[in-house]
Amino acid sequence: MSKSIFELVDELPTNNITTMALRSLDFVVPGQWQNIVGFDNTIRAVTGETDEALIQQIGERAVYLYNDKSQGYQRAMWLYQTVDSADKALGTAALANKVGEKIPLFGFLNNITPKADKAQTIDLCIKLVVELVAFCQINGIPGDSIGDFVASLGDYSGESLMRMVALISFDGLVPLGSDFLLKATSGLNQASPAELEGNQTYQRVHDLIPGGSPEGKLNFIGQSFDSVKGWMSGFVTSHNLTPQKVVSNLQNFVEVSGDKLDYLGAFLDVTTNYYEHTGTQTLARRLIERASAEI
Repeated sequence: MSKSIFELVDELPTNNITTMALRSLDFVVPGQWQNIVGFDNTIRAVTGETDEALIQQIGERAVYLYNDKSQGYQRAMWLYQTVDSADKALGTAALANKVGEKIPLFGFLNNITPKADKAQTIDLCIKLVVELVAFCQINGIPGDSIGDFVASLGDYSGESLMRMVALISFDGLVPLGSDFLLKATSGLNQASPAELEGNQTYQRVHDLIPGGSPEGKLNFIGQSFDSVKGWMSGFVTSHNLTPQKVVSNLQNFVEVSGDKLDYLGAFLDVTTNYYEHTGTQTLARRLIERASAEI
């Protein structure tokens, strides 16, 4: 872990493709996500504290907790960072000067390749498992605590809830359509351990997925998805969430037509790092809450 937690929070961008994409989902959970950047700013926002000396103490304790490798905070950060670390070539220099103007998707069609449904399905399920394992690491419970994770989803809020909304929207509804849960279930049931081992997202994070062998890990991924899809289905229904609504709001910053949704999914995949961004904010919040309670 090369950077401290305060560096990671201080370096979060205030405005880029990721933050624009996340803001486009505010219509789903209005006001839940505030893009709080800067470690001291986060301490003030989380605790309401104004005493600079106390803010300093809370920060020092939070850094100590993060640096303690017997805790799971660094492993959770690694998961959030790594599951997002696909090819981001389009997300850096090519788009650095595009913030503030509408991005024409057709300009990138030659540079991005939509994933096949099965690959997208595996990516969706692995990201969900990463959320589960990171939750377990942060809370100091065994990494296969599926029941505890599912029970916690009802309490998700802020940046954690926004991350799940983005998962449903950007990795489910946009690339796979309104029946993404059925497609994911079917795709996962048909996937073999060899196909799982060939998936690039799996290759990056497989060490921290419970299950032992590739077959065992595939079973764990399937159990996790089966346990969470009821919550996801209920969330989509209760929020009347559709691919069209997600795309309509994304069109505030990217020009896209309705027949290019698979390309839009690929575009979001290579230009955003919403897991790392909101995961950093989740970790900072949890560390600060604990530090504040302990001093």
